[in-house]
Amino acid sequence: MFTDPLKNLNNFEIQEDMILVDLGAGTGFYSIHSAHLVPKGKVYAIDINPDYIKTIRNKANDAKIHNLECFHGDVEKKEGTKLANNMADRVIASNILFQVENKGDFLKEAHRILKHGGKMLFIDHNTDSLILGKMKDRAISKEQARSLLEIADFIWERDILAGNHHYGMIFSKKSKENKKYE
Repeated sequence: MFTDPLKNLNNFEIQEDMILVDLGAGTGFYSIHSAHLVPKGKVYAIDINPDYIKTIRNKANDAKIHNLECFHGDVEKKEGTKLANNMADRVIASNILFQVENKGDFLKEAHRILKHGGKMLFIDHNTDSLILGKMKDRAISKEQARSLLEIADFIWERDILAGNHHYGMIFSKKSKENKKYE
């Protein structure tokens, strides 16, 4: 079984008025489900591929979803998401870390847009997953991912079951009180 976005999102303590950001949204696997969970909130789906953005917009229109905004953005660049600092209650990073070249900048951008105390849902492929095919050599172990996120000032909260081919973790952004250098 592949990962189940709704099941994973239900582990994420989402409230109906939150602002969620789906980084590297792809075709909207998480974005569409997220929009249903925040009817009084907003979801931003960001991807570098304009065809994916078009696909998400079409899915949202077909489903009559009005709280989902999709746009082109480079999640590996400072301010590449085009979003304000500390604006998101939740950030979703699913199957993206193994694809980005500059993992540190990607995590800095996720950190920048997330509110203090906000949370990140992190899902990625297991390193032994056959569905990665030619990308298998780019897979990142759960331990490596956790270490990268902790270096980027995220606090690991817990693991979640994310399917047979994936691992999942929930992280929070350190609050201002806990950051010595901010």
